[in-house]
Amino acid sequence: MAVKRFPIAPAHPERVCWGCDRYCQSDDLRCGNGSDRTQHPVELMGADWVREPGFADLAGADAARAELRSALGG
Repeated sequence: MAVKRFPIAPAHPERVCWGCDRYCQSDDLRCGNGSDRTQHPVELMGADWVREPGFADLAGADAARAELRSALGG
């Protein structure tokens, strides 16, 4: 089974629940993960969240840095 790659800088993180790998729309919480959606780390910690300890290996350090640079316009 292929593993979904976690997006580093999604275009509209507020539209999705990030609580599981289903990535449901914020108004369709199918997994029952709670009554409210789980926020994306970019909403909680800012655009450079992937540089925080423990997150660099989430999407692969090189891919994460490249996607972050692209998202920040650099």
